[in-house]
Amino acid sequence: MRIPRDLSGHHLSEVLCKHWGYYRVHQTGSHIILNTELPFHQRIPVPNHNPVRLGTLRDVSLHKGVSRDDIIRTL
Repeated sequence: MRIPRDLSGHHLSEVLCKHWGYYRVHQTGSHIILNTELPFHQRIPVPNHNPVRLGTLRDVSLHKGVSRDDIIRTL
């Protein structure tokens, strides 16, 4: 499955908070900082760019133990 080309960092951070157990800590410049405690602690910066690069989704998928396509389906 291909990543949507119009996926913004703001929308991705909202989806991660709503469906994947992340919560927003703060924003530094153009990066939204998210935390999660499940399955263990991870802090991830989500660049508030349009479009978001594939590496951001890869980091989340590796941490949660799901495929990148599973995350894309929730967008």
